[in-house]
Amino acid sequence: MTDEQASTDKDEHKGSWAKLSLVALGVVYGDIGTSPLYAMRECFQAEHAVAASHDHVLGVLSLIFWALAIVISTKYLIFILQADNEGEGGILALAALVSSNDTQNEYRRWVIFTLGLLGGSLLYADGMITPAISVLSAVEGIEVATPALDHFVEPITIAILIGLFLFQKRGTASVGTVFGPVMMIWFAVLAGMGIFQLIQAPQVLTAINPVYAIRMLSENGLAGYLVLGSVFLVVTGGEALYADMGHFGKQPIRISWYYVVLPSLLLNYFGQGAFLLRNPEGAVNPFYLMAPGWALYPLVLLSTIATVIASQAVITGAYSLTLQAIQLGYSPRTTIRHTSAEQIGQIYIPLINWTLMFACIGLVLGFRSSNNLAAAYGVAVTITMVITTVLFFLLTRMRWNWPLPLALTVSGIFLVVDLSFLGANLFKISNGGWFPLLVAGAAYTLMSTWMSGQRLLARRIRERALSVELFIADLMNDPPRRVPGIAVFMTGNPVGTPPALRRNVRHNKVLHEQVVFLTVTTASVPHVRLAKRVEFEEIGEGFFRIQISYGFMDSPHIPLTLATIPTDQLNLQGEDVTYFLGTERLLATERPGMAMWRERLFAWMARNAQPATAYFYLPPDQVIEIGSQVEL
Repeated sequence: MTDEQASTDKDEHKGSWAKLSLVALGVVYGDIGTSPLYAMRECFQAEHAVAASHDHVLGVLSLIFWALAIVISTKYLIFILQADNEGEGGILALAALVSSNDTQNEYRRWVIFTLGLLGGSLLYADGMITPAISVLSAVEGIEVATPALDHFVEPITIAILIGLFLFQKRGTASVGTVFGPVMMIWFAVLAGMGIFQLIQAPQVLTAINPVYAIRMLSENGLAGYLVLGSVFLVVTGGEALYADMGHFGKQPIRISWYYVVLPSLLLNYFGQGAFLLRNPEGAVNPFYLMAPGWALYPLVLLSTIATVIASQAVITGAYSLTLQAIQLGYSPRTTIRHTSAEQIGQIYIPLINWTLMFACIGLVLGFRSSNNLAAAYGVAVTITMVITTVLFFLLTRMRWNWPLPLALTVSGIFLVVDLSFLGANLFKISNGGWFPLLVAGAAYTLMSTWMSGQRLLARRIRERALSVELFIADLMNDPPRRVPGIAVFMTGNPVGTPPALRRNVRHNKVLHEQVVFLTVTTASVPHVRLAKRVEFEEIGEGFFRIQISYGFMDSPHIPLTLATIPTDQLNLQGEDVTYFLGTERLLATERPGMAMWRERLFAWMARNAQPATAYFYLPPDQVIEIGSQVEL
């Protein structure tokens, strides 16, 4: 390769990173990028706030600076982003990565998956609060511009949220390219507002000294500690940042943070601090009050657009989380629509969409202001961050083989910070923090019940299963009539005979010329290459065994996958292929397994799950379902 070619490739690589970094601004940093709307205000206006005195302003700014430096710049950007599952991030992907090497210790695997489930459940709660508090805090700027319009804040907020969720079925691909440039303008405005105030009170920059943060915590007792619950609002987008890694890669996310997002956020927070040093009474809404009067309405409009973009990122994250949960066996199948032919990650899940919409509207009507919502915000994310740190420690020991002292030191520092924020946020529970915990508890109950129920159902079916070899041998002693065509029996047990096959032979007295036992599994990696996706085995007497393995971010399209099998023995693309599915009617019993109420809940979830025909893209006119009754 010549020097000129190397230079060209390097320039193209930089150009690709620059483009991805720009787009990442609109997806990855929407949540954390709109925190200046309410974070600083809550430190001086929330129930456990402190007065906006000179020392308190500097102390809060110092806490904000070091929170961003330790939690985001160091923990997530340097360490957690290294914990990628073949490029994918997020707490479920991390749990799958940690457990993938541990095939011996069943109890440890259970603990890891439980932590992943709990973290995922908490993120659903965060996905409900983020759009509500973000849009509401932006629209509240109307109160600052024209106080007489304050009674229009809630209706406008609800109208924007309804429009946002109605738009989801169209997909985000068409507007995704404008998110980055709009957020670039947003961060430029944040920086500009901050610089204008800093020029008038540059002494506020001394708050970078950690001594101010230490004094804030040591000299104010419990009040100084509880303000951490509001300071935490500046880092609430950390988990979203990690979850969206698979869309852009590590380097563009880091470039966006260090060169654009972090400087803009710090300039704005310190600008708000400079404004409060001169106008302590402005603590009621320092973000809007420090703007010149002529800029208020344009700023409200830009803030609203920015919060809609931030909300879009959270909603998309909820879709991705649900897809991972379904593929990993934590959630029943539900309707998933792909909204882009080019990008597999562009999906729309109606059930999640409408659940989030009604939850957001309920939060706006119930809490009525972003101040009240801030009391509920942060509890779920802090617990998720603690879980992420614990899983990261397990990863460093089980996969990366770090020495114990090093793993304990790095994870221990992060855990101390996380637990400090968690302790402060626990005081919010009675003021609204109960809501995300309630949502997370409900989501965890559903997902853990589904996972446990699936295992129990598989065990019950195995108890009655007959090995394939014994079944074929017995069948050949008195062979039934063979009919033309290929019968594909889907089964979760690759070594047992599918109950649907035994019933078909028993009642219809016929057997297809070629019979395929098809098992679909999900690997603990996001994607499985086509070359390694299918295992094919000929058993004999016209019987075949096929095992398909998908990644937890792959689309399980069975007909397309079967078409890739390189064999002349089976033509699985023709219309003479019939798919036989076993549908079980589940009955809750007193047998040892799960609690009666959980068995009933699992049976209800199974009845309402999306049919396998649609989920696996099976042709409806080539599917036969054979039912049976199973006592749990």
